Amino acid sequence: MKDLAAAMAGLLGQVSAWEALAVAFGIAYLLLAMRESLWCWYAAFASTLIYLFLFWDVGLLMESTLQIYYLAMAVYGWWHWRSGRAGPDAQLPITIWSPGRHVAAVAGVVSASLVSGYLLSEYTGARLPYLDSFTTWGSILTTWMVARKILENWIYWMVIDSVSLYLYLDRGLFLTAMLFATYLVIVVFGFIQWHRHYREQHAATPAAAAG
Repeated sequence: MKDLAAAMAGLLGQVSAWEALAVAFGIAYLLLAMRESLWCWYAAFASTLIYLFLFWDVGLLMESTLQIYYLAMAVYGWWHWRSGRAGPDAQLPITIWSPGRHVAAVAGVVSASLVSGYLLSEYTGARLPYLDSFTTWGSILTTWMVARKILENWIYWMVIDSVSLYLYLDRGLFLTAMLFATYLVIVVFGFIQWHRHYREQHAATPAAAAG
């Protein structure tokens, strides 16, 4: 028990207040996104701004650069969810992608990851460059899918968050790793809730199925 307590104390000692705040905003973002609330984008912006500096500090260069994109997408997502509604009390409809579009999307992410992973391994001191690249390009695509309210974004996040979990454990970002473990649970419920809402809106308006 003493060894366990010492280990926990050591773990907590490595967690910064900024990381804790970023995690809190990150959880708020995902829970609010699951409920299709516009407030999710405010939480995303705050969490992203903190992580931009945290990832740079631990040498995850691609992850740090990704946060700049996230900041822009937080603004875009807020605008698109707000302007795409049919009325002030309505929500932007959820859509799906065709299988061919998914194949193209996955191929694009893998190709970009191989190229940037090679460049990072050759010309920088980045750690785990290929995994770092994969989570970066995958997150770029999937964040755009969230902003467009594509149903399958939750499935993509399951894969990306699993890889990210390993990446953050390797870099000593333990609280962030716990955040992504929590994400893996939340995204399951997010998919179930969005899928139920998609079926409801599709039953009411069949034209909403095209994405």
